[in-house]
Amino acid sequence: MEDFVEQALLYDFYGELLTEHQKCIYEDYIMNNLSVSEIADVQGISRQGVHDMVKRCRKILKGYENKLHLVERFLSTKAKIGEINGILAEYDSVGYDQADGGAGSVRDLVERVKKITDEILEEL
Repeated sequence: MEDFVEQALLYDFYGELLTEHQKCIYEDYIMNNLSVSEIADVQGISRQGVHDMVKRCRKILKGYENKLHLVERFLSTKAKIGEINGILAEYDSVGYDQADGGAGSVRDLVERVKKITDEILEEL
């Protein structure tokens, strides 16, 4: 996963668990794409202090993910929903007249969707 996307997802899921000061610095660095120098000037702290805070926040957020796996589950569920959407698109292309149970039939498509939804429910 691209680093920015990973950091943004971790922040979306666990950012509220950071202190206000940590959130402010981390948001400016990751979400607002401010430089360490810019953040240091605004916050009235050293560039090293900003760098250390960002590093600490990353470690904290990854620690939460390692324990809770919310981002992992979210991405897995999102991928499975994409699969379901692909199956439904396939259903649209198959048409309504192949309900006889043959390969590519509506019954087959329904079974595939049911299998994926069962997997999603097991993960929750």
